[in-house]
Amino acid sequence: MSTAPLTAVDLSSPGRYLHWSILQISEANLVLILVMVVIFGAALLIPFPSHGGHGESAGTAGDDHHEGASDDDAAADQGTATMWTARLRRRWLSTLPPGKLLPDRQPAYVASWVYVFGVGAMVALGVVILSGVLIALGGPDWWHTDSVGHFFNSLHLWSVELFMALMVIHLWGKFWMAAWRGRRRTTWITGVVAFVFSVFEAFTGYLSQQNFDSQWIATNGKDAFNAAGIGAFLNVMNFGQMLMWHILLMPLVLVAIVGAHILLVRVRGVSHPLPASRPPAFSRGRTQRRALAAAEAADWKGPTRRYDIIKEGTIAGAIVLILVVVLAGVLSSPDDPPVTVQTWAKLAPDDFLATAAAELDGSSTSADYGPPYNNGSGSVQQLVINWQKLAGVRLPVDSARDFVISPLTSISGNDATLAGALRTWNSAPSSTRQAWADAYSKAVANVTFSPAGTPQVPSANDGPVPEMMQAELTMARSGALDTDLLAQRQFYGTNFTKPLLFIADGQYYVDKATAMHLTGSQWGVMNETGSYPGQPWLWLYTLWYQVPGFRSSTNVDLIAIYMTGVATALLLAVPFIPGLRDIPRWVPVHRLVWRDWNRRHGGPSPEPPEPGG
Repeated sequence: MSTAPLTAVDLSSPGRYLHWSILQISEANLVLILVMVVIFGAALLIPFPSHGGHGESAGTAGDDHHEGASDDDAAADQGTATMWTARLRRRWLSTLPPGKLLPDRQPAYVASWVYVFGVGAMVALGVVILSGVLIALGGPDWWHTDSVGHFFNSLHLWSVELFMALMVIHLWGKFWMAAWRGRRRTTWITGVVAFVFSVFEAFTGYLSQQNFDSQWIATNGKDAFNAAGIGAFLNVMNFGQMLMWHILLMPLVLVAIVGAHILLVRVRGVSHPLPASRPPAFSRGRTQRRALAAAEAADWKGPTRRYDIIKEGTIAGAIVLILVVVLAGVLSSPDDPPVTVQTWAKLAPDDFLATAAAELDGSSTSADYGPPYNNGSGSVQQLVINWQKLAGVRLPVDSARDFVISPLTSISGNDATLAGALRTWNSAPSSTRQAWADAYSKAVANVTFSPAGTPQVPSANDGPVPEMMQAELTMARSGALDTDLLAQRQFYGTNFTKPLLFIADGQYYVDKATAMHLTGSQWGVMNETGSYPGQPWLWLYTLWYQVPGFRSSTNVDLIAIYMTGVATALLLAVPFIPGLRDIPRWVPVHRLVWRDWNRRHGGPSPEPPEPGG
C-alpha cells in the first residue's frame, strides 16, 4: 500500500528562517504566532453576538441556593443523613449544585470572544485524545507505513497544535482580565499547571514518533534531563518508556488537572469585570482593598443572560473537528526517516570510521560523558549542586566495549581474520591498546575509499585496529550493528540509548540537523522538520541558549532549566505578587474584553467607598 501523505500542500521542503540579533525564528512558527495574535486581537475587537438584547435579565437569576441538597434530607432519615455517603453528597451539592455544573444562565458581562478559547481548548484536547486512540489501534509504527495511519497522525499533530494555541490564547486572555481575583487564585494556578503539563505531554509525544525529529529531540533533550539528575530515571532515548508516559501516565495527569480547573471555574464562577476608569486597587488603603476583594469574591448579583453550555460545546467541537480534518488532509504531517547506523555508514563512511575510532580511544563525547552513563566528566554540569553525580551511573555505557568490541565479538566466530585481531587486542596491555587506537584515530582522518568501498587508511602503528574497523564498517553497512546495539538490551528492544549515543557522536548526524534548522543555536527547540510549525510556546526555554554569556557556558542546560523554572514560578505566583498582579490594571486590555458591558451598563458594580467617604 502507498504511504504517500494525503496532502495537497508540501510542507516537507526545507523551511526558511528569519534572524534578528540573537533571535531566530522559522517563517512557519512566525505565521503560527501571527495567527494566534490575530485571533486574540479579533476576539478583543469583534463585537460579540448580543441576541438583540433578549435573554438578559436583572437580578439574581443565576443564584443556585435552591438547587442544592434539601434540609429535609436529615429529617427524613437520621440514620442515612449521618452516613459518610450522604454527607459527601450534601457537601458536593452545596459546593457545586447542578445549576453551576450545567448552567443555563451566566453573568451578562460574559459576552466576548475571549471567553470562547477555554471551551475551544477543552474540545481540541478531546480531539487530541480521540486521534491518539485511533493511532493506538494500528500500533506505534502504523502511521509510518500506511497512508491511512499517516492521516490519523496528521489529525493528531494538528489537533495538538490547535489545543496548545488555544490554551496559550486562553492564558493571554485570563492574564489581561486578572482572572485570579475574587478567591480564584487556585483556578489560575491549575490553568498554568495544565499548560506546563501539556508541554511535557507534547514533548513525550514528539519523542515517541521514531523519526528523525524525535531522534534529535531525544539526543539533545537528554543533556538537560541529565544535568538536572532526571535522566537517570526518565530516559528520553528509551522509546518504550516515552511512549508509555505519552499514552497513559501523562494523559491521566493532564485530564485530572484540566478537570480540576473546569470544576473550579464552575464553583467560583468567572471573575467580575475590572473597573473601566477607576484608579487601580493597589493605590487604595488596606481596608478598601479588602472590601474590593470581598466584592469580587461574592456571587454575581447583576444582570444575567441565557447560556446553553451544551450547545456551545457541540458547536465548538464541530468547528474544531472540521478545522483539524481540513488541516490534516491538506497539509499532512512531517515524517523524515530516522538516521540509522546503517545509513550513516553508507552515506558517510569516513565520519563513521572516525567516530568508531573515537569510541575506541575514549575521545568521543559518550566515552567521557559522565553520569548517568559513566564516571567521566566531559558533559557534567553543576550550579551549586551537582545533580548528575547525586543521581549516579544508572544507565551504564562503555563506548569502546558497547559500540565496538562487543558487536565485533558477536560476529567473530565466522571471520578468522577478525577473531585474530580481537585476540591480539584483548591480550595487549591497556597502554598498548590506547596507543594503537590513538594512532588509528590520527591516520583515519586521511582515509580514502576504493571503488568497492573498502577503506584505505594510511599506515600507522595501530596494531589490529584497521582489521577491526574494517569489520565494524562492514557490519554497520549490513544493518547488523543496528540490530546488535538493540539486542544488547533484553525484552522488547525499545531502548535506543546505545545506538543514539553512538550516532550522536558523529558529525553526519549534526550536519543533517543543522540543515533542517534544528540545532540549539538556531532556536531548534521551537522548530519542526520541513516547513511545518513547531512549538513557538517554548520560546522562553530556548531563549536562554541564545543569551551571550549563557550560550558559551558549560552549564547552559542547567541555566536554561533554572531560568525557565523561575519564570514558571513567577507565572504561577502572579496572583500573589503586588505590582505583577496589577499589570492588567495598568495596561487596560480588559476594556476591550468588556467594552460592550461597559457601554451598556456603565461599567461593573460600584466599588466599596473609601473609609469615611
